[in-house]
Amino acid sequence: MAVGSKDLTSADLRELADDRLVDELRKAKEELFNLRFQSATGQLESHGRLRAVRKDIARIYTEMRERELGIGQAPAGESK
Repeated sequence: MAVGSKDLTSADLRELADDRLVDELRKAKEELFNLRFQSATGQLESHGRLRAVRKDIARIYTEMRERELGIGQAPAGESK
């Protein structure tokens, strides 16, 4: 896998329900905010983590957009 979280691969995101995707997006944005704050105050130890979290957010947005356009589908057990 490329840079990013090991628990947020594209294949794993396809298996999540819509509400869970929104929750993962919220967590990732919160983590990005905290990392940026640490970077601004000089406390950030791993600068590569900033890039990884941004890529995770992009993966989540991509999956959400694919579902919106009908390209990707939510898991079979979920109903709208």
